[in-house]
Amino acid sequence: QVQLVESGGGLVQAGGSLRLSCTASGNILRIPVMGWYRQAPGKQRELVATITSGSNTNYADSVKGRFTISRDNAKKTVVLQMNSLKPEDTAVYYCNSDVVRVGYAFVVNYWGQGTQVTVSS
Repeated sequence: QVQLVESGGGLVQAGGSLRLSCTASGNILRIPVMGWYRQAPGKQRELVATITSGSNTNYADSVKGRFTISRDNAKKTVVLQMNSLKPEDTAVYYCNSDVVRVGYAFVVNYWGQGTQVTVSS
């Protein structure tokens, strides 16, 4: 019923920028938290950044000062602006959201299918 769709991944040179977007659809009342995770080959999935409905943000230490997370509640979209990209940022990036569906009194967590980000040296 609820779906998260990512876009904006691609190939970029070190020092470049990419803008990832994730849009939620379905019978949604509100989305308390939206965020991004990433997983590189052979590594565990890790948190990149999150943002609450009150615009409180949280970033992994490795991306602080380079990445910015924001959201558009009307469009049910979360955006990750990635600047000064490094080869170690190469990974599949996954959108993640805590969603309250219409008629429910609790949150359910959802994942997108992921989008590939590759940064060349």
